[in-house]
Amino acid sequence: MTDAPGALSPLDEAGINALVEEGLAAVAAAADLPGLKEVRLTYTGDSSVLARTNRAIGSLDKADKPAAGKLLGGARGRLNAALAARQEVLEAEAEEQMLATEAVDVTVPTDRVARGARHPLDVLVDEVSDFFVSMGWSIAEGPETEHEWFDFDALNFDADHPARQMQDTFYVDGPSVGAGEGQKANLVLRTHTSPVQAHVMLAQEPPLYVACPGKVFRSDELDATHTPVFHQVEGLAVDKGLTMAHLKGTLDHFARAMFGPEARTRLRPSFFPFTEPSAEMDLWFPQKKGGPGWIEWGGCGMVNPNVLIACGIDPEVYTGFAFGMGLERTLMLRHGIADMHDIVEGDIRFSQQFGTTGKGN
Repeated sequence: MTDAPGALSPLDEAGINALVEEGLAAVAAAADLPGLKEVRLTYTGDSSVLARTNRAIGSLDKADKPAAGKLLGGARGRLNAALAARQEVLEAEAEEQMLATEAVDVTVPTDRVARGARHPLDVLVDEVSDFFVSMGWSIAEGPETEHEWFDFDALNFDADHPARQMQDTFYVDGPSVGAGEGQKANLVLRTHTSPVQAHVMLAQEPPLYVACPGKVFRSDELDATHTPVFHQVEGLAVDKGLTMAHLKGTLDHFARAMFGPEARTRLRPSFFPFTEPSAEMDLWFPQKKGGPGWIEWGGCGMVNPNVLIACGIDPEVYTGFAFGMGLERTLMLRHGIADMHDIVEGDIRFSQQFGTTGKGN
């Protein structure tokens, strides 16, 4: 009956009643509101058999129109009443289902606001600090805007050293014009964390065992392996009887803590103003691209006697060793990071690789 192409006779009581019964059965069988809508359109819509039959009343004799109108009106009334009742039931069921599926237990602790993440570099700084504390060393910090004397003079950099030129150093008050001309001391953004060692030696008596992690600044362009703002950790030990052997043992122990039990270091002769003798420090790196091999990690050496004297320590009584390495380089080596941009550009997807992000707070 649903697909009947034409109208019934407006006076066909049996046919109209059969259509109504069919419609009532379809209404009762509707499982949800969209299904009920389809039933409504099929049995009471403008294209339904009942609607077409109702329009046929106009062609009846005047005497037959009242009976036909009463018959069709009753049919529509029964269907509309059933549709309304079924819609009320289905709406109640839909609401109950929605409440059940979307219910929120307000007593359950939940994460509502996305929480931030610690950058892997910050995590590494803590790991390095914990390593040195475990050896009984102290952790020291100092200002990032530093007096030029602490950044250079106390560390045996002479006035003409290339590192003091503006193309290498960020000057806050401008470069010096030479001693004795009455210019006030300059301030620089520290180029290494070694000034912290000078502060420590001036403030404390030996023996000293200090690690100095921190941010440093150099006028480098940002590329795959360089950045103008980066992090270092420097170690300083000043005591009676310290030798290069103590330095080498400390470096090997640190290398194993950072890179695993296979790691070790080797020293190659070099020059730094603040150490004598000085050495470049290489790391044995099993994961090196192209196969296991040595890779440069930092610099080190015995503290230059001139540095000890500048900081008020007698080099005839005490010796010391110092070393330093970049933490970004350490992070890149440990995790196979090929591009410095990934570390500094702040994309949270970089931190997510290290499991240092959270979902909520």
